[in-house]
Amino acid sequence: MKIVITGAGGFLGRKLSLALLGRQTPPAGFDHPLAELVGADLMPPPDLRDPRFHPVACDIGDGQAVRELVADADLVFHLAAIVSADAEADFDRGMRVNLDGTRNLLEALRAGGRRPRLVFASSVAVYGGNLPETITDTTHLTPQTSYGAQKAAGELLVNDYSRKGYIDGRSLRLPTIVVRAGEPNLAASTFASSIIREPLAGEEAVCPVTPDTAMYLLSPRRVIAAFLHAAGLPASAFGGWRSVVLPGLTVTVGEMVETLRRVAGDKVAARVRWEPEARIQAIVAGWPARFAPERGLSMGFAADTSFEEIVRAHIEDELGGRIA
Repeated sequence: MKIVITGAGGFLGRKLSLALLGRQTPPAGFDHPLAELVGADLMPPPDLRDPRFHPVACDIGDGQAVRELVADADLVFHLAAIVSADAEADFDRGMRVNLDGTRNLLEALRAGGRRPRLVFASSVAVYGGNLPETITDTTHLTPQTSYGAQKAAGELLVNDYSRKGYIDGRSLRLPTIVVRAGEPNLAASTFASSIIREPLAGEEAVCPVTPDTAMYLLSPRRVIAAFLHAAGLPASAFGGWRSVVLPGLTVTVGEMVETLRRVAGDKVAARVRWEPEARIQAIVAGWPARFAPERGLSMGFAADTSFEEIVRAHIEDELGGRIA
C-alpha cells in the first residue's frame, strides 16, 4: 500500500506521518499494510528513519511533479496549503498553491485511473460574512477571504471528481488547530497557539485580538485522529456530498488564557500581552465560532472534551510534561 502526504513538512504532516508509520493495520477498506509512505513538501520533510518513509521535495504547483509524486498511490492526504493571512496578502501565490495545486493533484489522480482515496484538509474559513448564530451542516459556503474561497473551490472539485468516479474523496473542514508546536506562521490564527505555547515555554506572547473573541478549536491529537478516521470510512458514509465539518470546541480567547492560568499558574498567564491589531481582529472576527456538526458526530468524529484537555495534551506531547 502506498500513501502520499502533501504538506508533510508541516507540523500536522509530520504528526500524521508518525501516526501512519505506527499503525499495525491498514485503514479500513485497504487489504495490504503500508509499504511506502511518501512525504512531500516544497522543502523535503525530515527523514523519519523508517525504511517505508520517503521524503520528497515537490512543488504542488508543478503539474508534472505532482503526477510523478502520486503515481500508483492508494491513499493521499492533501495538507499542502498557503495559510490564511499569507494567501490574503499574496493573491497569486495563494491561488497557485491552494487552488491550482489542488487541481494539479486531482488531475494527476484522475490520470492514474486507480480511483484512489483522497482526504482533503479544508477549513471552516469556507464560511464568513453575515452568518447565523450557529453553523449547521446545511449552511451555505460564504467565504470572505481568498484562503476560504480557495478551500471552498477545492471542496467542490473533490466532490465533483468523486461524483465522476475519478477519486474517492472526502473533505474535512478543520477548526483552528491549537496548540501547534514550533514557530509562529503567517496564519491569522497563529496567535491562538502562541498565547499558550510561548508562555508555557517561558516566553512572552502577544495576543492581537480582544478577550471576548470566540474561536472554534480542535487539538492536534484530535485532528490526526480525524484524518485517520476519514481515511477508513467507506464512500457510502459520505454519500453524494463529500464535505464534513469536524466537531470542535467554541472558546473565547479570554477563556483560553484563564485556562492557561488554571493549569500553569498566574506567572505563566501573565506572559500574555494584549495588543489588539485591527487587521487580525477583522479576519478572525469574520470566522464562524459556533457550530452544530451533527453529521460529523454521527460519522464518528470527535471533539476535545475541554480546552484544559487541549492545554494538557500540549504539555504532555510537546514539553515532556514540564512547564517553564
